[in-house]
Amino acid sequence: WRGTKRCFQTSYFVPSFGRETLLTTPVIPQSDQSIDSEDFIHLNILEKRVLNNSEVSVQYLCSKPCTVTLEAVASSEFRTGVLVYKKRWKNEKHLHISRTQTVHLKFPNIMVYRDDYFIRRSIIVHTVILYAWINHKPVGSYDAKQDESYLQAIAKNYTLLETVPPCERPYKDHKVCFKWSSEHMWRLQANRIPQCLHETDAVEILSFPYASSGEKTGIVKKFKRFHNRELETIRQHQIDYPKFTISVWLYLLHHCEKNLCGIFYFIDPGEMYSTPAVFLNEEGYVHIQMRLVKGEDLAVKTIFSLPLKQWFRLDLSFNGGQIEIIIVGKNLKRQHHQSFKEDFYYDDMAGYFVLGGSGYAPGIEGFFGPVKYYRLIILETKQISNHLYDKEITEQIELYYERCADIQEIVSGYGHLVKQGQAVAELQIWGKTKCDAFVWGKELREKYHTLFSLLQEMDFRYLRRLQQGLSRADGLHYMSSSIPFLMDSSCCGYHKASFFLAVIFETGLAVPIDPLQGLLYSLVGAQRSERLAVMNLGYKHYQGINNYPLDLELSYAYYNNIALKTSHDQHATKGDQAFVETIRLRDDELLKAQLRNGDVFMWLKYEQRLAQMLFWGQQGVAKNPEAAIEWYSKGALETEDPILIYDYAIILFKGHGVKKNTRLALELMKKAASKGLHQAMNGLGWYYHNFKRDYIKAAKYWLKAEEMGNPDASYNLGALHLDGIYPGVPSRNRTLAAEYFYKAAQGGHVEGTIRCSLYYITGNMENFARDPEKAVIWAKHIAEKNGYLGHVIRKALNAYLELSWHEALLYYVLAAEAGIEVSQTNLAHICEERPELARRYLATNCVWRYYNFSISQINAPSFAYLKMGDFYYYGYQNHSKDLELSVQMYAQAALEGDSQGFFNLALLMEEGNSIPPYILDHLQINRTLRSTNISILQELYQRCWSHCNQELINPCSLALLYFYLRVFWNNILHSTLIYFMGTFLVSILIAFAVQYFQSLSGKYLPRSA
Repeated sequence: WRGTKRCFQTSYFVPSFGRETLLTTPVIPQSDQSIDSEDFIHLNILEKRVLNNSEVSVQYLCSKPCTVTLEAVASSEFRTGVLVYKKRWKNEKHLHISRTQTVHLKFPNIMVYRDDYFIRRSIIVHTVILYAWINHKPVGSYDAKQDESYLQAIAKNYTLLETVPPCERPYKDHKVCFKWSSEHMWRLQANRIPQCLHETDAVEILSFPYASSGEKTGIVKKFKRFHNRELETIRQHQIDYPKFTISVWLYLLHHCEKNLCGIFYFIDPGEMYSTPAVFLNEEGYVHIQMRLVKGEDLAVKTIFSLPLKQWFRLDLSFNGGQIEIIIVGKNLKRQHHQSFKEDFYYDDMAGYFVLGGSGYAPGIEGFFGPVKYYRLIILETKQISNHLYDKEITEQIELYYERCADIQEIVSGYGHLVKQGQAVAELQIWGKTKCDAFVWGKELREKYHTLFSLLQEMDFRYLRRLQQGLSRADGLHYMSSSIPFLMDSSCCGYHKASFFLAVIFETGLAVPIDPLQGLLYSLVGAQRSERLAVMNLGYKHYQGINNYPLDLELSYAYYNNIALKTSHDQHATKGDQAFVETIRLRDDELLKAQLRNGDVFMWLKYEQRLAQMLFWGQQGVAKNPEAAIEWYSKGALETEDPILIYDYAIILFKGHGVKKNTRLALELMKKAASKGLHQAMNGLGWYYHNFKRDYIKAAKYWLKAEEMGNPDASYNLGALHLDGIYPGVPSRNRTLAAEYFYKAAQGGHVEGTIRCSLYYITGNMENFARDPEKAVIWAKHIAEKNGYLGHVIRKALNAYLELSWHEALLYYVLAAEAGIEVSQTNLAHICEERPELARRYLATNCVWRYYNFSISQINAPSFAYLKMGDFYYYGYQNHSKDLELSVQMYAQAALEGDSQGFFNLALLMEEGNSIPPYILDHLQINRTLRSTNISILQELYQRCWSHCNQELINPCSLALLYFYLRVFWNNILHSTLIYFMGTFLVSILIAFAVQYFQSLSGKYLPRSA
């Protein structure tokens, strides 16, 4: 035996010796079966673990004089089939009688005990098999030699014993006395033995529903090496003879509309498909592709297709060169087995695993349920532990699509009637129509009465009518009665209604909170790529809030979907889009700039910048591409403004709203470039790349633009290297391309940021270590620039400026639940301004909820930390006081450069509270200043003053002056009376001064919420 001690509690895997059983199957030569059919042997074990002195009851019957043998054979990483126990006895007298022999198993110490002073190298045992068999004595001399092996047995049986990891084994009582010094040294060493976590080969890839929209985005996972050396050794040994099992729950809405849609697949370091690559084809069959050991690829298609609109589990087991595919579901089980002459190659650490879509293939249209991956073992379907996590939501998904199928059938029938040329007024929906084939019975009409109401009005865009009604003073009062119409609109494919419903149910907007319905409509909306619904799920999984599990890979899948759409949406002139702007309702000056008759608007008009506002919908100016093009044309041809010249050249190149004019566009682009505009220099490179295919000139202009700091040029140079067409470079250079993309991303380039987020999630690029959180942050940053989101935020702001409180509340709730920080703080501000509105229509604690959401964002404003600090300090409604959290909030505001944070920390110390050392470390306050509270206070007040950007006389300067006066008074004047009177008078003076300047500055000291 050779092995080393490991403290990992590990799940081990049993070779395929056969089924474990306690029943005896006599093994008798066919010719003697009629004679010796009575012989049998059974094994009964109370404790089936490998323990010393385990009791085994052997029940047997011999029809002739016989020898009974009991053996235990063990296997470890380094040796197999080692005999560790053997006992043999004879039975010559008690024939044809069932007998029972009790045996106490004795195993080597290194198999059953932990390491101690005497047992220094206990081993990890993979399997222990206990064999029992009967051999008859030969007729004639009992002393004659014979083969008494297991293979020649008349009756035999075996069972597997469960092995015990070393760290779970007991210590042995050696019944010896240590020397004091030896015992002391051993105890010191024993205490250093680490208690390691349980490690298994089972990986839970997904534990929560994932809405797959059929686009090129999905969940990316990367597997790590095992901590346990034995498991890692097995993994490496199985690379060229893989043994693994994958189990996936699916709910398919459609089969693949394109060639192949991704279910799950592995991408190797060279960005090529590897084993396994499992896709869904147009006919619903499963297409499975494998990489062979010799490097070639093979593929197989199942003999059955996957069902639609039904939850089922797809189980795949890979064993060397064999595949077992099984689907199971309600009243469903299908199986396919495929064998190949060569073994597959599979190294699950060399690359990354994708669930759904990616840049190489679209994902399925439907939903993923739980996904389980067993890295080292082949399991039968009944052995796989992968159950539907929450049957409530899976049932709700099925019910939703069943209901929608009925509604869509009614709508289809109604549409057929309209196409027949009948006037809408003549379609007697509530009675008998002229077309008997489309008569709807009373039961159906009552079940879907809201739908028939919509059909009568010929208006499926009910949401727009709802939006108009919200502008009324009591708009939210009708929200609950609108829900049936929103549900019907959702079924008819208008998934803005789905997101409305998700938010309504999750926040309790004029209705009771219903998390299950909220989740349902979030998933349904996201599956149809409703942008805010997708962002809502991405945000909830990023933060792990509202009972959504924290899952960065799942969050990235959603955010990346919208980031990719943002790149496309920014080049689209149609649709309800607006530029995403950070406008806080606390900023009065910025709010004034949003009014069309304000000075900013007039300045923009005078300076010809209005074109940009009209084109993108900025600064409160409604998006109007046609009017924008007129301003661009006028400004470019009549002024020398290089930006307008460049913008108009791009419009002419692309033909956005005007007829393409490449000649004039090139002339204008060169004119803008001659004025030193780096965007125009990049534009010239773009022209030679796209129109002339002159990569040498394109690279020349892009290098010049990059030197001028243009991020588009950096991205374009990266694209040349990625495509392998950079002048003078013979092949692709992915590493150099990634460096250019990173530089572009640092400059705010959308596509560059998306590519870098992909590098961070896959970890498949040199110099980009895998970092799922950074990948989410970068994808989220781009997703939050989406113009459709900007349109919602703009509607919320316009409603606020028009004092339409119900409409403002609704749209800010929509944007806040999608994870937009500025909307979260703006919504909390509205709830503070209009508390009666929040209490009446929101079931959640609006102020607490959205300020709390805000401080969890990476771009949280300092005033949000101050608000939460006040809430923790004073206690807020049903939330208790928490001084330590209050200190943390104030400290974070201070680190954001807010003088109020330092001021509040100083006030806490003035009240006799102490600041924890780790907070002082966080604030980088020198340890030499911590000897007394006076020195810490002085440091806080000085920082407060240095960070205050107001007039020379401000609350911080007055507080610092007051502090110095107290110190001076305390050190110089010894008269108690003088000290008291002086302090009293100065305190009154300072108090009045602080109150006066606070009223000027708009800053607030900690106050009760």
